[in-house]
Amino acid sequence: MDFSYKSISSIPSVVWYHLKEGNVNWTMTIWSILMHTLTLKGLTVIPQCKPETLLFAFLLWPMTGFGITVGVHRLWSHRSYEAHFIVRVVLMLVNSMANQTSIYHWSRDHRVHHKHSETTADPHNATRGFFFSHIGWLLLKKDRAVVEAGKDMDFSDLLEDPVVRFQHMLDPIFPQFMCFVVPSYTANYFWGEDLWKAFLVAGCVRYIWVKHCTFLVNSAAHLYGDHPYDTASYPAENPVVSWFAIGEGWHNWHHKYPYDYACSEFGISSQFNPSKLLIDALAAVGLVWNRKRGTAAWSHGKARRDRDAAAGIPYPRVNTRPWEIQIETKKAL
Repeated sequence: MDFSYKSISSIPSVVWYHLKEGNVNWTMTIWSILMHTLTLKGLTVIPQCKPETLLFAFLLWPMTGFGITVGVHRLWSHRSYEAHFIVRVVLMLVNSMANQTSIYHWSRDHRVHHKHSETTADPHNATRGFFFSHIGWLLLKKDRAVVEAGKDMDFSDLLEDPVVRFQHMLDPIFPQFMCFVVPSYTANYFWGEDLWKAFLVAGCVRYIWVKHCTFLVNSAAHLYGDHPYDTASYPAENPVVSWFAIGEGWHNWHHKYPYDYACSEFGISSQFNPSKLLIDALAAVGLVWNRKRGTAAWSHGKARRDRDAAAGIPYPRVNTRPWEIQIETKKAL
């Protein structure tokens, strides 16, 4: 992240440029300002909330997070495993509670991101800086290259799933209901929490927290960390992001093997990855099957690179500060 005087002083000119060019997505910008304002208000009422409400809001972090990691990311975006109808329904419900657009829209953007990572066709291109890749991409209209890239890809498999089709048909009303109304009335009904406080804390604060935890995968995990699996790739192994995003920070491996259901080389004993643990648990009781792994491909590739190294053949490596690499250099690699 660049906090230099030059970077900060350029903010007004950047804002003015996008306003003048008509690039601002006003719907998302207004929504984001509103929700962050309510979240700040929610932080002030936390000391007044009942302990049950605080515990509930905390537990909703991994619960709704699994709707993103186990659900829309690993199951629907990458088809890295198959799941029983009941599992898909539950994942759809907690995904709706996370309220990060419909499964269809999320998966569509994510597939485009993987195919065109760190190019103008990437929805949250990290070469445009931390803020853009974190949340700025939602506040601006999509680049034409992103739109055109999406038109060239087939997403029909997503709507073939009736669970995805149901949620998409009711978007955005159903996700909003699950995200804010259900937690608020749950806290109010079961332990008598004030409805307004429940809405602010279990709804707004939790929603924004999970949202930023997810966004760290697009920003921090593309700019900071190690590159042991693909040295010419921006995505990095970032254990801090993995903690916030319940296992999604092992991003160098994930971009190398996006079809791997674990999104990491190792298991929970070596790499923090509760999302893999949950999928494995569901597989143990027969609710999940056909889990795909990239470990065999990695072993073969590593053996080949070791042979090349012994023969003196160089292997391309990413700069330790990837945001300084020119896009042309990235394309050449």
